[in-house]
Amino acid sequence: QVQLVESGGGLVQPGDSLRLSCAISGRNLDYYTIGWFRQAPGKEREAAACINAMTDATYYSDSVRARFTIFRDNAKSTVYLQMDSLSPEDTAVYYCAATHVTRVTIATMPMASLYDFWGQGTRVTVSS
Repeated sequence: QVQLVESGGGLVQPGDSLRLSCAISGRNLDYYTIGWFRQAPGKEREAAACINAMTDATYYSDSVRARFTIFRDNAKSTVYLQMDSLSPEDTAVYYCAATHVTRVTIATMPMASLYDFWGQGTRVTVSS
């Protein structure tokens, strides 16, 4: 069993930065792909960024590429999402999810249905 705990959400202004953390326990992070998904009010959950902790292969959605960075610290068993140049469109609940590296490829990384373990979510609100 893998446990994930997100932190770092909050209220920020447009243009600000925020770093989310996903602390993983229960399994070795090296064997998992971790995804940051988000769900805005009235919208479907979508993948923002994903990382294969074994190969460091990454995925970014078009809406966050060049603004968000996903990276890991295996020693701390934590995956981060650095979010820069935030806009109101980034307002959502952000979820961290994990799946074994063999379950997804780069092409299928953004598919939420392939992730077996989920955190409780952390809310990010971007507003002036």
